Amino acid sequence: MKGKSIIKVQKSSGEKVDFSLPKLKKSLRHSGASEKDIQQIIDIVRDELYQGISTKEIYNRAFVLLKKKKSVFASKYKLKKAIYELGPTGFPFEHFIAEILSHSGYQVAVGQYVEGKCVSHEIDVIATKNTEKLFVECKFHGEEGRNCDVKIPLYIHSRYQDLMITQSQDCKNAGWVATNTRFTKDAIQYGQCVGLYLLSWDFPKGNGLKDRIDRIGLYPITVLTLLSNREKEFLLDRGIVLCKQLIVAAFYLDHLGISEKRKEHILNELKLLCNA
Repeated sequence: MKGKSIIKVQKSSGEKVDFSLPKLKKSLRHSGASEKDIQQIIDIVRDELYQGISTKEIYNRAFVLLKKKKSVFASKYKLKKAIYELGPTGFPFEHFIAEILSHSGYQVAVGQYVEGKCVSHEIDVIATKNTEKLFVECKFHGEEGRNCDVKIPLYIHSRYQDLMITQSQDCKNAGWVATNTRFTKDAIQYGQCVGLYLLSWDFPKGNGLKDRIDRIGLYPITVLTLLSNREKEFLLDRGIVLCKQLIVAAFYLDHLGISEKRKEHILNELKLLCNA
């Protein structure tokens, strides 16, 4: 990047914004890389910037450079992209949300039908803890740039109201909407107004998906840089959504015909991620 001219970058939504060096540094720090490594990567990426470069291209370049440093750094860095790779059905994402709640002390059930006053509703995740009962609707998007607008919480709230008529008032019932993308400003405003709990990649601030995953080391297998897309699909089809699940069910790596040496590298990366 020559001189002090402001570089405009293009987001996945098509919006053009100023390139943010602090934002890039922050995302690289989440990978666990050292400050020295981060600075080296930033110097290279900054020199390759040009007007209109996509955020995807910046990400890809930083990812490759991180992977050269250490594969586990690249795995942690690609967390957001890895969540998108849980598709296309969204079913693994429902299990992922269930696991996050399970690690917070809830008993969870996925894909349950519950009778409302007017109709029966399929609830993606039901989580209970003591007298608390959560009804969670998961909205998964397989591509970036597709945020959840106000129509989503409007629709979920109407379902939730129908459900509450048939639910025990002895429980502290709560409706949730969880997404792997972001909520629009209106969606957040409406959700807060009617009492829906919204969970997205970066909302609530400090307790969004990214923060929860980093805090408990609950990484999806799609973050792994040592597995091919075909191998990840094989594991997802068999209900292996989390890195910690693959550690316990490592025999699936044998089913994939993975060599002992490569298997050792994969298990080492899994343990580093889960202990992070």
